[in-house]
Amino acid sequence: MKVFGAGPAVLIQQDADPFQFISELLTSPLLRISGQLLLLFIIVLWLALVYWTYADSQRRGALSILWGIVAVVFPFVGTLVYLIVRPPEYLSESRERELELAYLERELRSRASLCPNCRNMVENDYLICPVCNWELKKPCQNCERPLNMEWETCPYCSTDQRSGKKLI
Repeated sequence: MKVFGAGPAVLIQQDADPFQFISELLTSPLLRISGQLLLLFIIVLWLALVYWTYADSQRRGALSILWGIVAVVFPFVGTLVYLIVRPPEYLSESRERELELAYLERELRSRASLCPNCRNMVENDYLICPVCNWELKKPCQNCERPLNMEWETCPYCSTDQRSGKKLI
């Protein structure tokens, strides 16, 4: 600010507006276009997150419609909540794991049986249960192979188990 004159009538000249640069910057078309592009990017990102939330919840067996609505109503936060509570694996992975377990159980059952006394798994060629010492099978008198308790003849070497003589 400059003061002119020495008498009672003093002329005061104002300097330029100090906020003029900020005012011009805020009204510039470049800032307006940048803001619109940023808003467009945020909207596209939000819609992409809504789609991803819906598709991922469908693949994982969650309620896809519900999670899609949550992602639309609560932008960004809905997807974040879904990421926290979503099922840990895809439906296809879950089904594959269940089939693999069923196959392994069937394979195990074909190789082993249960002890009639303690119900623990025992191999088919065990003579006694390793857990409870229950006699499962008896050895052949001639070839020592495991035989069912009710068998009177060894099917491997055709030996009569009561007399110890070969039948053939």
